Amino acid sequence: MIIGDDVLEQICKDMIETILLCLGCATKGTIYRIGPMPELRTIRVTSGVRDEVSGQILWGIREYSDYDYPGKCWEDYKDRPGRLLEAMAWCVEKGKSWTADDPNQDRRSVRKQVANEAEDYTHMEPVLVKRSYLYGEHADDLEFPLDYQGRPIWKDCENLVVAVIKIHFKKDCIKRGDNSTKVIKKLSRTLGTQLLSLHVRETLSEAQQELSRQRLQSCNVLAHELRNTLIKLGFVFSAINAEISFLREQWESQISSACPELENKGVILERLRELLEAKCSLQKCPAGLEGLCEKLIAEQSELSGVALLPAVGEKWVDNKIAPKWRALLGEDDVWGESREEVASLLGRLKNALWLGTNEDLPGRLPHLPEDLKAEWQKLAYTEFTADRLAELQQIIEFLDHPELKIPHRLQTKKVLTFLKALVETIPEMEEKTNRIIFSLRNGSLGKHQ
Repeated sequence: MIIGDDVLEQICKDMIETILLCLGCATKGTIYRIGPMPELRTIRVTSGVRDEVSGQILWGIREYSDYDYPGKCWEDYKDRPGRLLEAMAWCVEKGKSWTADDPNQDRRSVRKQVANEAEDYTHMEPVLVKRSYLYGEHADDLEFPLDYQGRPIWKDCENLVVAVIKIHFKKDCIKRGDNSTKVIKKLSRTLGTQLLSLHVRETLSEAQQELSRQRLQSCNVLAHELRNTLIKLGFVFSAINAEISFLREQWESQISSACPELENKGVILERLRELLEAKCSLQKCPAGLEGLCEKLIAEQSELSGVALLPAVGEKWVDNKIAPKWRALLGEDDVWGESREEVASLLGRLKNALWLGTNEDLPGRLPHLPEDLKAEWQKLAYTEFTADRLAELQQIIEFLDHPELKIPHRLQTKKVLTFLKALVETIPEMEEKTNRIIFSLRNGSLGKHQ
């Protein structure tokens, strides 16, 4: 990623400070930069430690690390027979987090392996960015890093790891999958968006320098306005819809808890996973279809973990999951009588995606006030667009409801309030950009612009 060192360090400091402020048991944070492809050099950007007396965060820790500048290349830390296992290698290759909630049993602790000494209780979280956002139409032509067997990693992944967050905790204050890890994961997505925004800014800045030699001040102004507009248009709407999807996830969780007899998407996807694993294990999977099975399992798992709008979820099933199942079901000797069950499950899966919109179900949630249920169901299935600013305000006001008991309610409201203010500036920015382009097209820039 193309990001200036000073700007990158400040962004990382802000993220570490946010995590340490949110998590009282966290004691230290470090962020590592990963890249570029295929070198994947890992370098510590900055570290911060909470002073237990004053509560302030101390920066510039004088502590040796293998990942200090110039850092380590992928070839130097990836998993390989006879080499020490590192948590960094896991996070980078798998794109998944690593939690050392029992340092004495942490098989990826270098200190444990070398000196049989336990390290801290830690959690490492990869920061992911879609490779299409970074490389555009050239995303499929990248030279990918290789594992020790010479196989390219990330070849079939949509995301690339651009950074890794490592947070240290007090003893016995971290567990895999607990709320602390969820907070770090959510904030890692924010960091990914910030890094990508900075990358876009820097990339466009390079183009701006070339333009400035051709058109001087006028082209600088145009590049500046276009850069800001593109960044806002590119991320603000998806960021708002991501926050709304959390509200939808919590609503569907209420439905599942109150109506356990109803078949939700999680139950159906779990059954599909069981069928896949049963048929694709013990060398039953037909030759050449092993990768398809693994990809199908991954895509079903991803669908299970996101709260999509029902129509979007149906497209996901139609375009990603159903075609792969059709390819697998074509092997008669493998699937046999399971074919009808799979077809039934896929049909029920699409119906289950609409479960939360059923107008009869709120009546089965007597523990929630009527006004809360009505508003929650309506707003949870809103797709925000530029012309729906009023509905965004309704969601912000809804988050103030005293009976709304969901995690991070106030934080979500704060984020949506900031994003709403940003959305309101976009029309003005577009108008200003159009005026500048019109002036350049006519060969002059008026002072009033």
